[in-house]
Amino acid sequence: MEQSSLIKPFLGVAYPTISHGKGVYLYDKEGKDYLDASSGAVTSNIGHGVQEIADAMVQQASQVSFVYRSQFTSEAAEKLARKIADLTNGKLPYSFFVNSGSEATETALKIAIQHWQEKGKPRKQKIISRWMSYHGITIGALSMSGHPIRRERFTALLESYPSVAPPYCYRCPYQLDHRTCGMVCALELESSIRRIGADNIAAFICEPVIGAAGGAIVPPNGYFQKLKKICEEHDILFIADEVMTGFGRTGKMLASEHWGVEPDIITFGKGISGGYTPIAAAAMTEKVLEPIMNGSRSIMGGHTLSANPLSCAIALAVLEYMEDNDLVEHSAKRGKELFNGLKKLAKKYSFIGDLRGRGLLIGMEFVQDKETKEPFPKTLDVTAEIIKAGMNNGIILYPASAGLDGINGAAIIISPPLIITKEESAELLRRLDSTLGEFKDKILPGYLPS
Repeated sequence: MEQSSLIKPFLGVAYPTISHGKGVYLYDKEGKDYLDASSGAVTSNIGHGVQEIADAMVQQASQVSFVYRSQFTSEAAEKLARKIADLTNGKLPYSFFVNSGSEATETALKIAIQHWQEKGKPRKQKIISRWMSYHGITIGALSMSGHPIRRERFTALLESYPSVAPPYCYRCPYQLDHRTCGMVCALELESSIRRIGADNIAAFICEPVIGAAGGAIVPPNGYFQKLKKICEEHDILFIADEVMTGFGRTGKMLASEHWGVEPDIITFGKGISGGYTPIAAAAMTEKVLEPIMNGSRSIMGGHTLSANPLSCAIALAVLEYMEDNDLVEHSAKRGKELFNGLKKLAKKYSFIGDLRGRGLLIGMEFVQDKETKEPFPKTLDVTAEIIKAGMNNGIILYPASAGLDGINGAAIIISPPLIITKEESAELLRRLDSTLGEFKDKILPGYLPS
């Protein structure tokens, strides 16, 4: 075989070559089909091969694909920003378009700092974030990420922003019961603010449902309301990272809607285009932009391809497709059905310790012992083994971290396209059952002591 010049995630590994996709299925060059139970990287919200999106691509490309944002605006970009404002009921009237989720969270960081600069509070430059979080791979975004494995190579370059424990009720950092704990993990934000000093803090950032860093961890009711209140009391902006959860993934348009919390800035990615083009956004309230509008009138940020007409037109078509096909409601309905099916698998396999999530963002955590919740050590790489078995069984699963230290532990995310049917959900469960059975019979015995 001819040597590849492409740098892939794991060098020297042979990856199947994709041929095409349709709906919830992908097909490789050998003709094998894979049920995309992870929407790629929790991205392909409307599935693969949607003709309406291809038509929108061709139409915009035949007009103009690129203009530089400091020279022109475009109808596509204006309409997309208006669509986001409409979908958020006017609460996020302004959007700044970039190319990836990492860029979106880093842009949110910069906007938060500039907001306070233009209000005459230049000392407010620090960000507080949580451990067991992931906000992106650029240096600024990684500084906000409480993901030890992804941070370790670049520690010397990173800010120490993570300082708050996650709402990880399955493995409470304080060994408390979430029904009676008084939300100690939320109150820790208050302690962190007091240690750093509110006059030095621009914003607090978190994922409404923790994604890759925790396997779809859902906070207890009341948690987000406490966080928002603490931010307001200390004059700190609240940033919700909805790169993974935004636009229907959790059964609401925004995951933050589950708790009635209105962030000051929300970052979007992944589902905004359903994977049909690279685009992401930092959307903000009137309050955030007002001092900049009254001051310098220019946000220090942006990239060459920010708000390019082609990507904006494609994203607009994706969001319109979601509306036309009621995919937010569909996500909520199918999510409940799928979760019930997964609960049956959890009873069947003793190494499934926890199931959690909202809508079609579901996490499955694996343990050595269900009673003690003993995690699998990192050295065994259980997540990778299960994903590999899944590929063999024609199902694509997404890796996630788990465990209190963010290093030891194993989990996957199950997040099929929002268009999945009841019959396709049944096939997903069948293939996942085969995968977990293969792990139990062929792989697990070699991990556990005899």
